[in-house]
Amino acid sequence: MVDAIMIDEAAGDARARSNLLRLGIAQALTGANAAVIFATGAIVGATLAPDATFATLPVSVYVVGMAAGTLPTGAISRAFGRRVAFLLGGGCGALCGALACLAILHGSFALFCVATFLGGLYGAVAQSYRFAAADGASVAFRSRAIGWVMTGGIFAGVIGPQLVQWTMDIWPPYLFAFSFATQAVVALIAMAVLAGVDAPRPKPAELAGGRPLWQIARQPRFVIAVVCGVVSYAMMNLVMTSAPLAMQMCGLSISDSNTGIQWHMVAMYGASLLAGPMIARFGAARTAALGLVLEALAACIDLSGVTALHFWAGLIALGIGWNFGFVGASALVLETHLPAERNKVQALNDFLVFGVMALGSFASGGVLALYGWSTINWVVFPPVLLALAVLAFATWGQRRAVPRGS
Repeated sequence: MVDAIMIDEAAGDARARSNLLRLGIAQALTGANAAVIFATGAIVGATLAPDATFATLPVSVYVVGMAAGTLPTGAISRAFGRRVAFLLGGGCGALCGALACLAILHGSFALFCVATFLGGLYGAVAQSYRFAAADGASVAFRSRAIGWVMTGGIFAGVIGPQLVQWTMDIWPPYLFAFSFATQAVVALIAMAVLAGVDAPRPKPAELAGGRPLWQIARQPRFVIAVVCGVVSYAMMNLVMTSAPLAMQMCGLSISDSNTGIQWHMVAMYGASLLAGPMIARFGAARTAALGLVLEALAACIDLSGVTALHFWAGLIALGIGWNFGFVGASALVLETHLPAERNKVQALNDFLVFGVMALGSFASGGVLALYGWSTINWVVFPPVLLALAVLAFATWGQRRAVPRGS
């Protein structure tokens, strides 16, 4: 029996390793989609929107798309396999680029928001890459697989902002139009890469059984994972969404903004090289806690000044904090479900994370326009402190539940 389990784990690890390169490349290419939207969305929104308070609405709609796409991604993956979901997501990414380009050419704010919604659907599918990397893998290999796939985002941090930098002025006076046209091509390339991922349709035996979703969601471990994931992602999104427009309001150039987003993206995913080993050594909960602390540190840096260096340093710290918090939370999710439950549990987790994040994202434009960049950063502290308190309380409760001497 033990030999059979070891053979299954070895086979699962081998398949996971064979998928890592493709999923990592796809993470880089898909992340470029997000980088283009985050780097340009608020600026394009300020140009096309009827009112300045709606400037960040396209980025918020992108987040809504991510939330809306999580449950369908889980359902499609469960019914037809992850590869089908990946390809449908890539199609949404290509449409995003094409429609955003048309929206800029025709000056349509509504069409630009439709485009970013499709980009969000693409982003929702991309979020499942990290879980796909862990499918069938042994417990010891899961957190490393998640971390390795997310390192593909390092290249997204370079590809996306540089794509904007190189292409934003090609079709004057339509700033960023060619950037989105190029992004559509990048999404098509990602589809070609993902077509070779070994992610077959689940077998009927794998779909049978499993606990009701409400029962799984009541587990303290799942609650901790969701809280850490929500706060890590929502606070990162709040600050990152506002940063490009805030830099412009402070008299900094678009090049400064692109550089800040580029290094933020590199930090976001480059930290994955450390996150996996840290989880293996210190545990997912401690890694997530460190991420939350770093996000608070990023807010402190942002509050200390408004030079380009302050923005860049804050965005880098924010990216590293997001990675540790989000990867740690993702690893916690993997501890809460059985193989037969994975798609629905992972989809529920992402739906909760991006649903709450969308609410915060909608407020970012109004908060920035009415109250300024400092208020955006002060907002970070209460949720971070709450998440740390929940994490500490749950950890204390688990230690008390373990009998002495065991």
